[in-house]
Amino acid sequence: MSHVGVGPRAVMRSVAFLTAGVLAVPALAGCTSEDPSGKPLAEQDVAAAGRASVSDGGTLRWAVDSVPDTLNAFQSDADATTTRVAQAVLPSMFRMDEAGSPVRNPDYLESAEVVDTEPKQVVVYKLNQQAVWSDGREIGAADFSAQWRALSGKDSAYWTARNAGYDRIEKIERGANDLEVKVTFSRPYADWKALFTPLYPKDVTGTPDAFNDGARRALKVSAGPFAVKKVDTKGDQVVLTGNPRWWGEPAKLDQIVLRAVPRDERVSELVAGELDLAEIDPETADEVGLAAGPRDPATGTPLMGPGGTPAAGPQGRSAARALRSWAIANGSDEEAAEEEVLAREKRREAEAKARRRQQALSGFEVRKSLEPAYTQLALNGADGPLADERVRRAVARALDREKLAEAVLKPLGLPAEPVGSHLALSGQPAYADGSGALGEQNAKEARALLADAGWVPGGPVKKKDGEEAAGAEKDKKDKEEKDGKDEKKSEGDDDGTYIVGEDNKNTDGKNEGDRNDGGGDDAKDGADGESGEKHSSGKNTAQGGAPGAYAPKGTAAPADAAAAPLAKDGKALTLRFVLPSGPGSETLRTVADRITDMLKEIGIGTEVTKVPDESYFKDHIAAGEYDLALYSWPASAFPATDARPIYAKPVPAADGSLNVAQNYTRVGTDQVDQLFDRAMTTLDQKEARGLLRKADSRIWAAAGSVPLYQRPQLVAARENLANAGAFGFETPVYEDMGFLKKGAHGSRPSAPASSSPSSPSS
Repeated sequence: MSHVGVGPRAVMRSVAFLTAGVLAVPALAGCTSEDPSGKPLAEQDVAAAGRASVSDGGTLRWAVDSVPDTLNAFQSDADATTTRVAQAVLPSMFRMDEAGSPVRNPDYLESAEVVDTEPKQVVVYKLNQQAVWSDGREIGAADFSAQWRALSGKDSAYWTARNAGYDRIEKIERGANDLEVKVTFSRPYADWKALFTPLYPKDVTGTPDAFNDGARRALKVSAGPFAVKKVDTKGDQVVLTGNPRWWGEPAKLDQIVLRAVPRDERVSELVAGELDLAEIDPETADEVGLAAGPRDPATGTPLMGPGGTPAAGPQGRSAARALRSWAIANGSDEEAAEEEVLAREKRREAEAKARRRQQALSGFEVRKSLEPAYTQLALNGADGPLADERVRRAVARALDREKLAEAVLKPLGLPAEPVGSHLALSGQPAYADGSGALGEQNAKEARALLADAGWVPGGPVKKKDGEEAAGAEKDKKDKEEKDGKDEKKSEGDDDGTYIVGEDNKNTDGKNEGDRNDGGGDDAKDGADGESGEKHSSGKNTAQGGAPGAYAPKGTAAPADAAAAPLAKDGKALTLRFVLPSGPGSETLRTVADRITDMLKEIGIGTEVTKVPDESYFKDHIAAGEYDLALYSWPASAFPATDARPIYAKPVPAADGSLNVAQNYTRVGTDQVDQLFDRAMTTLDQKEARGLLRKADSRIWAAAGSVPLYQRPQLVAARENLANAGAFGFETPVYEDMGFLKKGAHGSRPSAPASSSPSSPSS
């Protein structure tokens, strides 16, 4: 599921997004009641134009977040710029289409298909006969085999970030001829299309030394429309130039220069004319949009000044002089008049500067879509109050996700739909709204869950010097008591409890979606004996249990009145909310403020800590030093493979520590792991989608993370730049990017899609 939305698999390999602020198959048919995947909420916005309308030549100056430490996308320090370079210069067997699905890349593949499943799965790749490396050698089985051996995990001398999928390959052979590659799997692998994208030459993957060091600062051999000319760390840029051996449509641009520009400096670089394309924040988007608005036909300057005020002109200077003359003639305080004149002159200078700035920005436009990534609220379930599933569920059910999505996306004119899945986004085949496993926003039931967990309003709070928030340390006594209760319930004892909200007496109408844990497949799932968890309407479960609160019979549900602060055993229920403090994180902080208010309404306090961006992920999220946090995950076309390490149950490591992989919430279940494993091994796509949707329902029920909204993608682009901008799901087509011929125009969506899919997504 961080910074940019391209190359989700590469970002998945490294770290999560931190700021809110990540082919030939036909597009999905229109959404029907039988297709919960729906359609993408927003189209890509790239000023699409045919190649005939694009000039030959030119340099595209493109802002990125960093000059990458490595050009090897399979190393742990690869980043989004690594992925962008790899997309432009290396083979990709499959690419992402506009709906976030993998489709064959005809520049490299004539076909790729499963030809046998028994006794082993066998995939045969038939390569484009023109496909060659930049040194003239044909792309072939030797390159596939070298990459498999490097990434299989069998040789620890290779410093790889992951080996998912490659560890299931048994052998790679030359097929019927040099253009065929035959891959035999030791175990079935549903996500085989994820492999060999990107594909590196055997010069890079053939030996550990070449793999570890040879491709960090240079790629001597490539096979895309562009090649790496240089990685200039002093100049903070990567220069790509056209590949003379490229056999496909020739690149329109002479060069692409990827410049590392901090997000808070990009507007200045745009004004200075140093950039042609840059992802920007909402504030910069407002400024660019204003500069592109109505203009004075005589002067060409914007008719409105900053903030929508009329732009100042000569009249302002005349008024200042008149004010001073009037003050002197009428015996007024000349010093005060001079101060007023100086103040007006300063305002006039500022307005003139703003007009010059707007004039410089007038050649740009804002292209906007939704990133293939979503922002979530993470709840650390390792210790403290959130180790109790009831408290996590209460936090999750206190959130009005629709309002949070609207706060971020509505002002931008983007569809404000809450994300309904942890594993896919609307329009992707695996998408379905699984939030019903948790239940709708309901403050009354959230308070009931907290009451059942022992957190009561107005309880005495014992304060000590230097006392940390309630989530700062583990309450061993509470955990032992909870473990005892869970053990008793898992044995199936009927202790005379009932589930609040499941007695058909609730009159607020907000609990209809709560009565099945994980949706309509749960009863069947519980019967097939795979998970070992019990699913009954009146019993609790270790994870993913029924969504109501548990209380003795006859206990009244709490009133809807504003909740007093909650406490337990002398401690107030206060959660550590850790946020990044950098200039690109304003949106996250706005969302955090709203979440804080929503939690306050059910009696939960928050202790907000703002930390530097560079330490936010490493020292807090990955280290588990937080209770609540906001960060994003990129969407993947291969959720069975890519999402498993994010939601897999943490396991003890040999040294006694907890191996969490990428599950930074530390919340997981055996059943979710089993569902992922089954989805990864079935070659029936419909069955795989069903298994992934079940897994998502279980993840919702465990309430370790709450998806909120799909991230906005705002890009400032020079008006005459075609086939570049807010790409959405689709992999960029680098050879088609370029500057329009005089009089030509690119095609842009009239407005981002605003209709919701047929199935509910909130």
